[in-house]
Amino acid sequence: MCKRATAWERCIEFHGHSCPGLAIGYRAALAAQQHLQLAFSPDEELVCVTENDACGVDAIQVLTGCSIGKGNLLYRDLGKQAFSFFNRAGGKRIRIVLKPGVFKEGVSRDEVQKMILEAPEDQLFAFSQPAELPPERARIFTSVVCAQCGESTAEHKIRLHEGKKLCLTCCPDYSRGW
Repeated sequence: MCKRATAWERCIEFHGHSCPGLAIGYRAALAAQQHLQLAFSPDEELVCVTENDACGVDAIQVLTGCSIGKGNLLYRDLGKQAFSFFNRAGGKRIRIVLKPGVFKEGVSRDEVQKMILEAPEDQLFAFSQPAELPPERARIFTSVVCAQCGESTAEHKIRLHEGKKLCLTCCPDYSRGW
């Protein structure tokens, strides 16, 4: 008989290895599911806004069904171990932030990971209401061909430069050094 993988084992399989960062996302996803009373999201019922692109985001994808491709995983490059979750159907939302001091000097990665997996969630995370409302549902944009490289680009990512429609890769940046 085939043994069914645990949720933690599925996260490890997806991510490629176990580590404290993956454990943070695992515990954050479980906490969000409990607080919002919502499990796996087959469409956009649950939305996650992550403030980091670290290992834990992989666990959030596996456990919650939030993904960039589906449009219900949004990345804000703020460098924080923070995740805001929104239950569109119930209107509930929660922001989960890793408390300072979880990674202590002189403690092995294995010990930190074990602590993250076993500690009460209120010792790991601070919980609050996100200031933002849930982001709008994902949209499908018309494609526009870049006049320079010839590649199709979503129209909201096209820029006009000297009268030509250019993708963000081809369009020169404008900066005044501030």
